[in-house]
Amino acid sequence: MLPEGGPDDVGATGRGATGRGATGRGATGQGAAGPRSGLPPVVDDVAEVARALSDGAVVGIPTDTVYGLAALAAVPGVGAALAATKGRQAEVAVQVLVADVAQADLLAGPDGLSPVARRLVDRLWPGGLTVVTDRRPGLVLDLGGDPTSIGLRCPAHRAVAGLCRRVGPLAATSANRHGQPPLVTAQEVADGFAGQVAVVLDGGLGSQGASTVVDVRGPEPLLLRDGAVPWATVVAAAR
Repeated sequence: MLPEGGPDDVGATGRGATGRGATGRGATGQGAAGPRSGLPPVVDDVAEVARALSDGAVVGIPTDTVYGLAALAAVPGVGAALAATKGRQAEVAVQVLVADVAQADLLAGPDGLSPVARRLVDRLWPGGLTVVTDRRPGLVLDLGGDPTSIGLRCPAHRAVAGLCRRVGPLAATSANRHGQPPLVTAQEVADGFAGQVAVVLDGGLGSQGASTVVDVRGPEPLLLRDGAVPWATVVAAAR
C-alpha cells in the first residue's frame, strides 16, 4: 500500500473497491456532490461548513499540513466524488479524518485499534501521522482501494476536530489537482476548485508538507511515506 496522487492521500492496492458514483445529493443518500458552477464562498464559520457536509457536499478544509478536500465518510460514492474533483482514478483510497482516538477506534478492526496502533496514536495524535489499519468488519465506506483497510488521521487542527465531532469522520484528500503541488490558502482552493466544492473553510496559511503514513497491521510499524512526523519518532513511540 503506497500513497499516490496528492501529498496527503493514502493509496491502497489489491482488492480495489471503487466508489459507486458521484452524482446526486448526499442528503438523500445518493452520493457526494459539489456545486455545478460558481466560486465557492471562503468562510471561517465551522457551522456553515458542517451544514454543507451534512448535505453531502464536497468542501475545502484546512489541516495542520496541507489544505484538503473533504466529504462525509459515510456518504455513498465519497471516494469516487473526491477522485473526480481531484481528477484522478477512483481506485486510490482516500484517508479518513477523525476527531480523536475514540472515533478512530470505532472504524478500526477487528475490534478497535491494535496495540501498536494505539501506542502510536496515543503518543503522536493529534498530528501529522496517518495510520493504515484493518477496517472494522461490516463497516462499509466507499473510500476506494482495499475495502479491508483504512487510513486514519487526527489532525492537530481545532476546526477539523470540531467538524468531525459535529458530523462524523471525514473522507479527505489533499486539495490539489492530480500530480500538482498542494494548495496552501483557502482562496487558492476556492479558485482552483470553483464549481466543484460547496464552501471552503479558511484556516490561514497551510504548509507544503504531508502526513507520515505508517502501516500498523503487523507487529511492527511499516513506513509507507515520509512526512511531518520523523520515522525515528514513530519507531520510538511504537515501543
